[in-house]
Amino acid sequence: MEPTGELALAAEFPAPDREQWLELVQGVLRKSGADFESLVTTTYDGIRVQPLYTAADTAPPSGFPGLAPFTRGGRPQGVTGGWDVRQQHVAPDPAALLADLENGVTSLWLRHVPADRLDDLLADVHLDLAAVVVDAGADFRAAGLAMLDVWDRRPVPAGEVRGNVGADPLGVRARTGADADLAALRDLVARARRFPGLRVVVVDGLPFHEAGGSDAQELGASLAAGVAYLRALTGFGLSAAEAARLLEFRYAATADQFLTIAKFRAARRLWARVTEVAGAPAPQAQHAVTSPAMMTRRDPWVNMLRTTVACFGAGLGGADAVTVLPFDHAIGLPDDFSRRIARNTQALLLEESRLAGVIDPAGGSWYVERLTDDLAHAAWAWFREIEAAGGLPGAFDLVADRIAATWERRVANLADRTDAITGVSEFPNPDEAPVVRRPAPAEPSGGLPRVRYAQAFEALRDAADAAPERPAVFLATLGPVAAHTARATFAANLFQAGGIATPQAGATETVEDVVAAFRRSGARIACLCGSESAYAELAAPVAEALRAAGAERVLLAGKESAARIDEYVHTGSPALRVLEHTLEFLGVER
Repeated sequence: MEPTGELALAAEFPAPDREQWLELVQGVLRKSGADFESLVTTTYDGIRVQPLYTAADTAPPSGFPGLAPFTRGGRPQGVTGGWDVRQQHVAPDPAALLADLENGVTSLWLRHVPADRLDDLLADVHLDLAAVVVDAGADFRAAGLAMLDVWDRRPVPAGEVRGNVGADPLGVRARTGADADLAALRDLVARARRFPGLRVVVVDGLPFHEAGGSDAQELGASLAAGVAYLRALTGFGLSAAEAARLLEFRYAATADQFLTIAKFRAARRLWARVTEVAGAPAPQAQHAVTSPAMMTRRDPWVNMLRTTVACFGAGLGGADAVTVLPFDHAIGLPDDFSRRIARNTQALLLEESRLAGVIDPAGGSWYVERLTDDLAHAAWAWFREIEAAGGLPGAFDLVADRIAATWERRVANLADRTDAITGVSEFPNPDEAPVVRRPAPAEPSGGLPRVRYAQAFEALRDAADAAPERPAVFLATLGPVAAHTARATFAANLFQAGGIATPQAGATETVEDVVAAFRRSGARIACLCGSESAYAELAAPVAEALRAAGAERVLLAGKESAARIDEYVHTGSPALRVLEHTLEFLGVER
């Protein structure tokens, strides 16, 4: 190698190509009976995510941060400098607001707050330092006008006021089914004009996400809502640029960090195209909220991990504001500890992990750039379909039907644990102490459903907990511990996901050992757990002996066929259905 004065890392090695990589991978896969296709995953939008991306996986140039199409960020500095740490407060009290603001929160998101309480609630908040976002649902007009009165009365320069009045009639339509009154925006827009930094409308994608929709469905529907608001606001006499400045988009951030990064990048690119056509190219103001649908009531501590990953993805994706929901969000009103953890999650990522130390951390990643492009195309196609059906709110029935179909597919993947939920459908903690919180105010209903991915498994756990006696399935472990551990662990994981206890025999040498342990357990159902060789020799006689000892059903963990077996449970089994009819057989009411 001739010296050039430049450092060429690994230049002495021949450059590998994709074909060489594929050959090596396929060699490994053949040993397990798998093929390359098993490494490809398909999203709910039909996007095929490959196991390897190279420079050949091209995507359109993403431009520069702060310039159209804003894929790399709405500001020239990109992620550098961080984002607005926005804490949600549901039915809040003044002390909680001040505690958050004194400990790292930079803006407040107020939900379920009566209009006549806003002034007292914010009495000690420095409104020139902290932005306020109001979220009053169907009462958005009254609450918005009340919040504008608060800003008017405070000695705060009009140019220093930040936040959002929170009007979202299309979001109310999605949540409640009530007619969307876009004309109600007129007074709010007129009153807010003296505050140049204030936004008036929230374009909320959460109703579409929380109904079980896909990422592209959330993006496309929110894009259609944004266009409907542009039409309404320009109809009031505003220019396209003035109307776009009044909008803020709210999206869910999930525990799939790369899809989350791609979603926020794609959303800016899509909105840039809309505003370009409108004659006023503008960056999209984005508020990320860690997904309520992914939150669990069972083992809620795991939610801390989910929200950390979601916050990471939203931050790297360039969101302007991020809300981390408290880990107990699905249970009730958060306490001081859970609010502290929520805000400190962001502080750790910003201050300790230095996540905002690079303008565009994900920029240039072949995977992220291609995923962003694929997601943008899927969302744009869906947006065009909504517009062809008349746009929002007229096309809500189409939106509801399409999202319902996606939720149905998601339910099937959740039921067989293709989409695993740690702490609920996988690795449940049967001995967890319940986390108790005060009930949260009832959420509006009547429109799109509000779902959580864990809800079906958690309903089974609730039923099992309420039974007079804990339902149980005895694990008939065959042979030494090393021979049965893998399948016994699988079976215990499966049944405990339904709140079912799993006493087991432990190491056994004879059929009599298994039967004696079964009798001691008091169970009515037994599940054989062992190696293939153990099944070949012992499955039939053990099943026969267990029935003679009182077993009313005998299951087997694995796919190996054996006599006198009622059901086989294995990876890919319809886990939810197995748990449902097991509990039904044991007389557990749901």
